Amino acid sequence: MIFEGNSLCARFIEDDSNSGLVELVFDAQGSVNKFDQNTVSELDAATQALASNDNVKGVLVRSAKSTFIVGADITEFTALFALPENEVLEWVAKTSQVFDRFEDLPVPTIAAVNGFALGGGCEMTLACDLRVADTTASIGLPEVKLGLMPGFGGTVRLPRLIGSDNALEWMTTGRDRKAPKALAEGAVDAVVEPSNLTKAAISMLQDAIDGKFDWQARRAQKKSPLTLSKNESMMSFSTAKAMVAAQAGKHYPSPHMMVDTVAKASTLDREGALKLENQGFVTLAKTDAAKAQVGIFLADQLVKSKGKKQAKAATKAINQTAVLGAGIMGGGIAYQSAVKGTPVIMKDIAQPALDLGLKEAAKILAKGMQRGKVDATKMATTLNNIVPTLEYSAMKDADLIIEAVVENPKVKGIVLKETEDAVADDAIICSNTSTISINQLAKSLDKPERFCGMHFFNPVHKMPLVEIIRGENTSESTISAVVAATLKMGKTPIVVNDCPGFLVNRVLFPYFAGFSKLVLDGADFVAVDKVMEKVFGWPMGPAFLLDVVGMDTADHASGVMSDGIPERMQKIANDPVTCLFRAERFGQKNGKGFYNFGTDKRGRPTKVAAEEAYELFAPHCAEKQDFDAEDIIARTMIPMANEAIRCLEEGIVASAAEADMALLYGLGFPPFRGGIFRYIETMGLDNFVALADKYADLGPIYQVSDGVREMAANRKSYFQQSA
Repeated sequence: MIFEGNSLCARFIEDDSNSGLVELVFDAQGSVNKFDQNTVSELDAATQALASNDNVKGVLVRSAKSTFIVGADITEFTALFALPENEVLEWVAKTSQVFDRFEDLPVPTIAAVNGFALGGGCEMTLACDLRVADTTASIGLPEVKLGLMPGFGGTVRLPRLIGSDNALEWMTTGRDRKAPKALAEGAVDAVVEPSNLTKAAISMLQDAIDGKFDWQARRAQKKSPLTLSKNESMMSFSTAKAMVAAQAGKHYPSPHMMVDTVAKASTLDREGALKLENQGFVTLAKTDAAKAQVGIFLADQLVKSKGKKQAKAATKAINQTAVLGAGIMGGGIAYQSAVKGTPVIMKDIAQPALDLGLKEAAKILAKGMQRGKVDATKMATTLNNIVPTLEYSAMKDADLIIEAVVENPKVKGIVLKETEDAVADDAIICSNTSTISINQLAKSLDKPERFCGMHFFNPVHKMPLVEIIRGENTSESTISAVVAATLKMGKTPIVVNDCPGFLVNRVLFPYFAGFSKLVLDGADFVAVDKVMEKVFGWPMGPAFLLDVVGMDTADHASGVMSDGIPERMQKIANDPVTCLFRAERFGQKNGKGFYNFGTDKRGRPTKVAAEEAYELFAPHCAEKQDFDAEDIIARTMIPMANEAIRCLEEGIVASAAEADMALLYGLGFPPFRGGIFRYIETMGLDNFVALADKYADLGPIYQVSDGVREMAANRKSYFQQSA
């Protein structure tokens, strides 16, 4: 044994020091290999041991696990990035120098890549002279998804290996490459079957030792300036900058920094280029976007681990699902169950509705076929997994029944009772409702302990979130089984407690109310949408979102919220939403709402501000006036933030992290802002309280709770409380 640590070891292959072949094996104590600070230290110690051993002729780097190295240990980032800038710079410079020292070993090196080699794992392979991957390998630099850039030499080595154009496409999108594509682009030298990986790597390493591969020339290429002419350089980096500007926009500094860094480093050797990379990494690490996106990653990990833990506790397996109601939502839910392999009964009271539900599933699959993501077998299997029926009796063997009928408590109550009478005693019953109290609906059932809410978002096949709503009588075994079923459907479950609107809609409707008040005070809804999309970063502004939701749905839901939380959510007199609803301007569903929807000559969708909407609002609105962006953002976001805080204080949601992920997955909250609580904390709790107080006279939705005042006064964080 040349070196032995907790996460890796270096030893002669087959204990034969005469061959001179050494394997550096990553085998961390956890489920995956990652570069935490201890592993980096061990890599440096192992490198020094290899460099000082005269018997070493070549080094094979491999993993003892089913995947290579998944990247840096992101759980260390929050504390690390909070350090002063000079200390963060010292850390990243020292770490990248460890990879340099490995690259500078006086013998050839090869990486045998299996499974994921991402971030620091990819950078480890780049520090080697040769790379062979098996067919399971996925290689990439996804740091952009954390608001960062590669920090262990990735921006230096990858462009010199596969060209700056390809490298920037890898880094600015963060998409990993399967082994064949990585081979085609020059990132790996060979692709083999998993059973042949180590043997092939040893063979290539021996060829390098024997001089059949000029490994020294390969290494020199990675340490030298890019071989681009002045014109090639100008065209390459100008194109990359334009693409990043178009795709990433101004809110995400990370891809812009990568292009600038690679461009400036193109004429420099490794040492000079790495200094630019180190500084760029530190600059990004100190941005709000990086803090937000790292926060999202950690929150996502929390939500996933919590979901897995809850699912493991499930005592009932869900082998067959049933969906009641075959509309757009019901059809979408049925599709989601079927496509993930769980057979589903789809029941309705009318054959045309069943036909619509099947048509919805077929339409989703047809689009998948057009994109090459679904083949004929997948389409046939999925559709065969959906059994339409008009009879309750067909559901007698279903393990999980999801009611998805019209959003009316009386109708739902009747359907739920009929369902309970028709299904097995141990079947779990759920309601796909967006606002109606689960405790209220549970009164229709004899066994409320097997009942909970299961709120899907439209379109079901695209939206990752499912809110699982626990009623006061819902058993934990029911929750565990539904969480497991949700994960099986490929969705992210977040469990919340019952209240009007649950979590997502409860915080959404104060946002809509803030928007309505703005319009009544003379704001142009187009101007508001523009600010909330272009400046704040929502995928669509409130007027456009209301058109997508539908004015009938929004008006009904606001009534439910008003009845449930009258102290803050009373219906607004002459609400623009209600005006549009009464005028039968329902939004996208009938082509007219705040905007008029249509198609141009080429059949592409169009959206034009509706003069009819302005005319409807005019009698109820103040004289038109321009509001600045800060005012528009404050007047719409303070109500949402206040209600999110109340949901956390009341125990509706268990943690700030889960609330952030719910809004990210359910509403498309801007990732660069990290979620509603990350947004509040980035602003500073004391600053948020001061801002809200400035608007407090606009009504209860702008007035902060005593709890947030206390948090601000004591300089506490909502994330220190996260479960």
